[in-house]
Amino acid sequence: MDKNRIEGMAKQVKGSVKEAIGKMTGDTKTELEGIAEKNIGKAQAKAGELADKVRDKMGK
Repeated sequence: MDKNRIEGMAKQVKGSVKEAIGKMTGDTKTELEGIAEKNIGKAQAKAGELADKVRDKMGK
């Protein structure tokens, strides 16, 4: 599994938590930071997924 997939998933979780805290406390800035971090994590995980697919194709 590509390192980017793992880091991306971790960022998604961290972003979700940050978003939830922002919603609970009424802190819009924290909520938006969480949403942004979650989206960055999704993109990073997707890049890692693609890298895994390329690596699999080259190995066959």
